[in-house]
Amino acid sequence: MMSGAMTDGFHLVIEALRLNGIETIYGVAGIPITDLARLAQQEGLHYFGFRHEQSAGHAAAIAGYLTQQPGVCLTVSGPGFLNGLVALANATTNCFPMILLSGSSDRAIVDLEQGDYEELDQMTAAKPFAKASFRVNRPEDIGIGVARAVRAAVSGRPGGVYLDLTAAALSAVLDADAGQKSLVKVVDPAPAQMPSALAVQRAIQLLSVAQRPLIILGKGAAYAQADSAIRSFIERTHIPFLPMSMAKGLLPDAHPLSVAAARSYAIGHADVVMLVGARLNWLLSHGKGPLWSEDTQYIQLDIAATEMDSNRPIQAPVVGDIHSSMESLVAALEDYPIGARREWLEALHQQKQKNIARMAARLAADPRPMNFSSALGAVRAVLQEHSGVYVVNEGANALDFARNIIDMQDPRMRLDSGTWGIMGIGMGYAVGAATARGGIVLAIEGDSAFGFSGMELETICRYRLPVVVLVMNNGGIYRGDVGNGPPSPTGFVAGARYDRLIEAFGGQGYHVEDPQALMQALQEALAARRPALINCVIDPLAGTESGHIQNLNPKSGLA
Repeated sequence: MMSGAMTDGFHLVIEALRLNGIETIYGVAGIPITDLARLAQQEGLHYFGFRHEQSAGHAAAIAGYLTQQPGVCLTVSGPGFLNGLVALANATTNCFPMILLSGSSDRAIVDLEQGDYEELDQMTAAKPFAKASFRVNRPEDIGIGVARAVRAAVSGRPGGVYLDLTAAALSAVLDADAGQKSLVKVVDPAPAQMPSALAVQRAIQLLSVAQRPLIILGKGAAYAQADSAIRSFIERTHIPFLPMSMAKGLLPDAHPLSVAAARSYAIGHADVVMLVGARLNWLLSHGKGPLWSEDTQYIQLDIAATEMDSNRPIQAPVVGDIHSSMESLVAALEDYPIGARREWLEALHQQKQKNIARMAARLAADPRPMNFSSALGAVRAVLQEHSGVYVVNEGANALDFARNIIDMQDPRMRLDSGTWGIMGIGMGYAVGAATARGGIVLAIEGDSAFGFSGMELETICRYRLPVVVLVMNNGGIYRGDVGNGPPSPTGFVAGARYDRLIEAFGGQGYHVEDPQALMQALQEALAARRPALINCVIDPLAGTESGHIQNLNPKSGLA
């Protein structure tokens, strides 16, 4: 017989999260977690309610990336869980720490497949797409369940974790003292993993004999927040560097050792490449020709030993967390002075200047209607006067052009489609960045990409977030339809007024058709620090099929 003060599973979830430093939840309320969301807010946690679970999950994932703490997404059971699963899988693929908390139906009915409300074995369904997947069946296990989820999400290579909360566990009661004792505060959830001295020495020795060395910085390097060590190593060795898209800003894009403007030349001619938190996946052509030389040798810094030799042999694997590994490499420079050769730097400089001149010519052109280059050139000019603005970016051509045109000055300020090249991250990432770090966000969206999460404009307006959405409106996927025929598979409504969508929710809408109007609207919107959307009309023929990855679009072998 129970006596004294009592508690329940709802309260224990909130207390377990707070005990582990989690103060924010992103989600969609409904059976069986509506009371959990209400309680979280009543207990002082920040709860942000979305219109779709996928966007809530993306917000949680990018918050995890920015803070190095797991972002938490809360969903209902069944289809709501499946909606959130897309974001969970994307978080795992991108190595973002995230926890998906979902309510679930009666286990006894689900396990016998007797047809319960939103019946689904969610824990099993999540396993292939998550770093770990757990289920809590009893309220006294909530503390350990949350602790295991937190540690799994942030330790080693970060990723997405699923935690199934049964309705029975949430509603069950137990003695308050027993409940309090069941809570677990995770100690050192992401311990440093030092590389071996031999691995560091091997990497340094290989760099010391390189004729044309190159450092490639990935988003893993940005996540590690090893900014000082990375900058120190590059500036002491004068080795040129190439940032992957979400690593832009680790050193300013205008840094003299950045070779982003000579990417293909640098990759194709480098004899030793040091990968720092970057993977030789499709974004780097798997390290293979025709982009890469067969003779290139590799140094790879990664916390996961299984990443080594995934596509090319790695001559100098350095297994450890990026922060510890970079500090070890910097320390090793005392005994092994390294310096890039003048001939290599000069060759890269000449190639950079040619490409920079070509880019300047494209940005200086003033076609009417606008194209991607002229519109983003106007955005670039405005952002040069506004520091500290997060840039969220997704689309096909909108992503490709913005990545090359919009310079970043600070780390972790560019958030984009990442490893999967996924569409639909835009509004979720915008909310996650605005709430996790409190900054102004500019979301540069293709009109197709925007459509995946556009209803979250209401979320942005409801919470009065400083988010400016720029829709590159060319009337379709890749490009719009021209003529009066039936809609093509890639065409949208011509002349769509996306600016009026945000006005329906109380935000500020702008409709622009030339670079000057775009600059004025963006200046005003950023200064106002309130929800806004700029409908940027560009040529329906601007853009190419599949953007810069046309080679991935299969073509028939028939003559």
